[in-house]
Amino acid sequence: MGLSKTIWANPVEVIRNKQPDHPVLVFSPAVLQATAHRFIKGFPGLVTYAVKSNPEEMVIENLVAAGVRGFDVASPAEIEMISRLAPGAAMHYHNPVRSRAEIAYAVEMNVKTWSVDSISELEKLIELVPAQGREISVRFKLPVNGAAYNFGAKFGATAELAAVLLSRAAAAGFIPSLTFHPGTQCTDPAAWDTYIRTAAEICQNAGVQAHRLNVGGGFPNHRTQGPAPELEAIFALIDRVTGEAFGENRPALVCEPGRGLVGDAFSHVTRVKAVRDGVHVFLNDGVYGGLAELPLVGNIDRIDVYSPEGLRRERNADPRIVFGPTCDSVDRLPGEVPLPADLQEGDFVVFRGMGAYSTATNTRFNGFGQLEIVTALSLGA
Repeated sequence: MGLSKTIWANPVEVIRNKQPDHPVLVFSPAVLQATAHRFIKGFPGLVTYAVKSNPEEMVIENLVAAGVRGFDVASPAEIEMISRLAPGAAMHYHNPVRSRAEIAYAVEMNVKTWSVDSISELEKLIELVPAQGREISVRFKLPVNGAAYNFGAKFGATAELAAVLLSRAAAAGFIPSLTFHPGTQCTDPAAWDTYIRTAAEICQNAGVQAHRLNVGGGFPNHRTQGPAPELEAIFALIDRVTGEAFGENRPALVCEPGRGLVGDAFSHVTRVKAVRDGVHVFLNDGVYGGLAELPLVGNIDRIDVYSPEGLRRERNADPRIVFGPTCDSVDRLPGEVPLPADLQEGDFVVFRGMGAYSTATNTRFNGFGQLEIVTALSLGA
């Protein structure tokens, strides 16, 4: 995976001039920085970035340039990178299960904020992490509504256990806080409402005043046709409900978007390898590459198709079965994808809003997976 030094006008110029036979991610630093400014201006608290969603160094550097001063890190490798690229930035180690070696490394790297969702892991932190000036955020979960998939299937304590953990962390001398994740691509602001009110109940039951409340990621990016997500409405709801639920004991707020920050900053350019008998479309990328997440969150429908000359295909869309390039029947996009009726072999299919979980999950399975990143001023046509 490499980054071209040429700065293109937009993805169509890339198509016309490069005619790439391998997948290409087109990155717009301007879009990324504009989104970061939108979060920093609108969210009523500290904005951190979930590194896992796109760990490319150019992404981290542009977020720092835009004013992001905190990062959600999940591994020693991410801790090392943020220490190098954003010295002095806050690092929140919010992967709630860690080996003893990982904990020791994070202590050495002066990580001060940790999350936990179980008694056994809390006791491990109490044993290995100096409490003075360190924060433990207890992660809790609720039934998920309005999200593409459920993070609570792997992480999060029940509200009852969260109260026990919060009390234990405070008693051990740590700064007590709470955190949750409403689920990826959460378009229902009511999810934050329920979580925040439950957080206040957890504090009341624990007899502990939370220092901070991290309202997680889950902020959606623009993956479907129609109006873009109204992030400001979500920000306003979070602000209002926190005041209502906590009153004078209102904690400081933190968010940790990944997809919500980086998603719209990349478009993914793929090429049609074949149209088999006019029915099945084979692309040069699929679920083992930059499109790995589609079977989990559903097909993106912000899709444009261009001829090799850069002309948009605009005939009425037909639902097509779309396969990736590997010799594996699993390599298929879910359902059927609406593509123009005049789609031809050699055309380019551009997936918009693909900045999250594309480079990070790309593999080299079956000898495919070459993925180039280029920079563009704009992601428009």
